[in-house]
Amino acid sequence: MHDQTAQVDDLRLVALPSAVNCADLFVRFTLTEWHVPSMLDDVADTAKKLVHAVIGSVVHGTPPTMMTVRLRLRGDAVAIEVEDDRPTPKLAVPRSLAGKRSGVTTMGRGRQLIWCELPLPTGMDATVVPLPRRGTTRAAPRRSAEIDDAADLNNTVMQRILDGLRKDDPTI
Repeated sequence: MHDQTAQVDDLRLVALPSAVNCADLFVRFTLTEWHVPSMLDDVADTAKKLVHAVIGSVVHGTPPTMMTVRLRLRGDAVAIEVEDDRPTPKLAVPRSLAGKRSGVTTMGRGRQLIWCELPLPTGMDATVVPLPRRGTTRAAPRRSAEIDDAADLNNTVMQRILDGLRKDDPTI
């Protein structure tokens, strides 16, 4: 099995109840982008449970902190990780995730990472998942002639819109 991380995506959220829905949307967007739609519901449900576990550990009356929701595609699994930025009481993996590869890892300064891994569909591993291409290069600057052409086009379009609006109103 090839266990090296092939793709990772994360999202920083404020540790408030609204983070549960944000995590759900993040998971659905990411798995759609990774072309693994058959796992959408399972991974989203797991992510929501993990985020809820972190939010449930927040002591009432303390200011909210940040957390990171991370999806990691590696080997034959998708790992869902939620990293809490504050020292917290010992987190526990939700009972509904019992029997799955999951756990809690203590990190520096008392912070914790709660995680769960879900297997990829049969016959699929991280090396065959078609990942999005994300270049780090910026687009080349447009030449001045292109800028002039674009400005003329914008003016032409705006004039056509204004002309169309005037035709509808007989007072203009």
